This record gives sequence, structure tokens and C-alpha cells, in this order.
Amino acid sequence: MKLALNLFSLGMVCALSSLSALSHAQTADKDFVTIKREQIVWKDGDLGVKSTVLFGDPTKPGLYIVRNIFPAGIMSTPHSHNQDRYVTVIRGTWNAGTGPSWDPASTTALPTGSVMFHPANAVHFDGSIKEETEVQIMGMGPVSTKSVYPELGRFGNARKMN
Repeated sequence: MKLALNLFSLGMVCALSSLSALSHAQTADKDFVTIKREQIVWKDGDLGVKSTVLFGDPTKPGLYIVRNIFPAGIMSTPHSHNQDRYVTVIRGTWNAGTGPSWDPASTTALPTGSVMFHPANAVHFDGSIKEETEVQIMGMGPVSTKSVYPELGRFGNARKMN
């Protein structure tokens, strides 16, 4: 058993080393890309929400990175996405709730530096309650969004729905 475990471990080390070398070979031909904060171009959305696409395209296959800025008091209405997404709080306090309630009292406050995983097809709502908040979202495209209350639009002042 010990020999089999050692052989498995050795095999994993060799596989990871090969994968690492392949990864370095694939990125060696690409240039570094930098975007300074003052170079980010924001698009104005409903109720003062701003957004930008930093890398990729959420509507096309592949990795994308977007950022959103929520003004104080504005949250997304309950919705889900067809793909997993990873959210990092860049500044402010981001409030995230799960399910269709849209009740701001049921959210979890995530301060700057926090990270949250959103599983595909899980209903959630999020945004800011007290201060302007910026989040960065990373996922694989194409991604689509399904609203629980399409008649309410994408954003608003959260209130308990049920």
C-alpha cells in the first residue's frame, strides 16, 4: 500500500510538472497586459450602476473579468446565471443574499477583500446598502442571466418580496 501511494505521488508530481511546463510554454508567446485604474472605461447603467469588461467577453466562450460599481442603496434584483461566477470585493461593503426574497436584512455583508462563489443557476441578489461598492466578477462565457422578477428591471432599492 505504501509503495502504491508513493508511486501515485510520484506520478502526480510528474504530471503537474509537465502541466506547469506546458502552461509556461503557452504563455511565453503572449505579452503582459496592464490596465491602470484611470484607464478603465466605465459604462453607466440603470440607477447609477456602472460596469466595465476588463478581459474577455461574457457573451462569448472563454474567461471574462468584469467589474461593477453599485451606488449606496442599490442592489440587483433576484436573478441567476447559467455559469459559475467568482466575485471579489474591490472596495466598500458588498451585501449578498440568496434566494428570491430580495430582503436586504437577509444579506451577508462582505467587506473589501472578501470573495464569494456563485454556483450556476442559484438565485441571488447583491449590491450595496450603505456605501458605493465595487466588485470584480470572473467566470466563463457565454453567460446568461435569468431574472426572478423581470418586471422590476435589473436593479433597485431592495425590499422584502415574500
